Amino acid sequence: MYFSLIIPVYNRPDEVDELLESLSKLDYKEPFEVVIVEDGSSIRCEDVVRKYQNNLSISYYYKENSGPGDSRNYGMKVAKGDYFIIFDSDCIIPEEYLTEVDKALKTDYVDCFGGPDKALASFSAIQKAINFAMTSFLTTGGIRGGSEKIDKFQPRSFNMGISRKAFEASNGFGNIHPGEDPDLSIRLWKLGFETRLFLNAYVYHKRRIDWDKFSVQVNKFGKARPILNSWYPQYNKLTYFFPSFFIIGLALSVALLVFTYDFLAKLYFVYFFMIFLVSSFQNKSLKIGYLSVTAVWKQFLGYGIGFMESYYKVIILKQKPEEAFPNMFFKVKNNA
Repeated sequence: MYFSLIIPVYNRPDEVDELLESLSKLDYKEPFEVVIVEDGSSIRCEDVVRKYQNNLSISYYYKENSGPGDSRNYGMKVAKGDYFIIFDSDCIIPEEYLTEVDKALKTDYVDCFGGPDKALASFSAIQKAINFAMTSFLTTGGIRGGSEKIDKFQPRSFNMGISRKAFEASNGFGNIHPGEDPDLSIRLWKLGFETRLFLNAYVYHKRRIDWDKFSVQVNKFGKARPILNSWYPQYNKLTYFFPSFFIIGLALSVALLVFTYDFLAKLYFVYFFMIFLVSSFQNKSLKIGYLSVTAVWKQFLGYGIGFMESYYKVIILKQKPEEAFPNMFFKVKNNA
């Protein structure tokens, strides 16, 4: 099987350098190609790409800015492979990655898969805390914490594989961002394709974010979910409401303290203390345990508020998503 690795990038040459360095060390013995799609960057990575032309079969394309989904589609259109693997530019790939993917596809083929993410020891304390919030079974870590079924899994596009057949049948990613990943998964299911989680095909995901960027990101995640629920109501889940319930419950627990009723507040204290203990143990750092409490708080707050705002506008007021949240929809260009 010939793999094409599709990497959209926007103003991140340093990240691309680290990613390509890791790809040059893969232990996979068969030929594969790397397709870099520069999405209208003002700081290009073309010089970085040249560094690896002797070590990798690599091609570079520059296009107008049209968002990550459209850039991935562009890359898949120009790629030569029969199976595409999509990475974000802020990922570092373990040397056995392609070998594990090849093994999984030969054992039980599927037209679309996703893999988990992990943190490297070299990541910053905040990156590790955010990674914990995004992956832990104690949070909204979703699939990475195992809460989604392995064989009914919505791959995330920082680490995702899709066959040429499935891409051509579905036309790839839509113009919503974020939210393009579950949107594509659901459309693939409706077309009869299967998706699956490959547990051993993990990447190291830096997430290139500080606290403010993390808050903005999870807020957009929250806004995207009611939009997807309005498009695909049959795939709605009660668990999508949990962050909003969490925030409402926390506000209620504070209000009840006025009446000296502290049972609910104690439950929240126990929950955050568990976050601290588990993260401290997993990361072998009390500092990261403390920062994980902050990360989980920001995760629930940002997602929950975004979800409630979107639910009110899209579900209750029946506003068109593109009009309610225009900054979440890219104009698709005919680049390829």
